[in-house]
Amino acid sequence: MPKAKLKTHSGAKKRFKLSKNGKVKRAHAFKSHILNKKTTKRKRGLRKAAYADKTNVATIKQLIPYK
Repeated sequence: MPKAKLKTHSGAKKRFKLSKNGKVKRAHAFKSHILNKKTTKRKRGLRKAAYADKTNVATIKQLIPYK
């Protein structure tokens, strides 16, 4: 009997992408509102993508099995 298909987590599919070598890309937090008190340098840094920590990678990959 074939294995059942897994459902992708809706929130995770919007927030994470997989790179070619299997790393999990993510966006920075704290960039959506209350931007007046944050410095331009800080906001510019938050634009850049980051990679998820290795402790969370296995969990995230379970949430997005078909990406």
